[in-house]
Amino acid sequence: MFKEIGQLANLMRQLPKIKEEAEQFQAKLNQIQVEGSAGGDMVTVRVNGRMEIIGVKITEAAWAMQDREMIEDLFASAANQALGKAREIVNGEMQSMAQNLGLPPGAGLPGLS
Repeated sequence: MFKEIGQLANLMRQLPKIKEEAEQFQAKLNQIQVEGSAGGDMVTVRVNGRMEIIGVKITEAAWAMQDREMIEDLFASAANQALGKAREIVNGEMQSMAQNLGLPPGAGLPGLS
């Protein structure tokens, strides 16, 4: 119990550093950009670290198929791939930030993801 109180006191002393790290982390989320693609790159989706779609490319070959359902499926697949990549990068950045703050592995900071 005393160990936990000591950890909490240490965390409270670090609040200014935690705030600074959190602000830097939030700024990084906009800089993170990844792509996912499907159908042999017929559909490409770009997302940022905030899990927002920031771009979509659909090739002429995809449009030429005139298959709406297939294009919708390709879009969903590409978007999910891009979001998965973005999540991995964001989680890595969060782990790095937690490590910089001296937090134990797996310690989450609410409001950062």
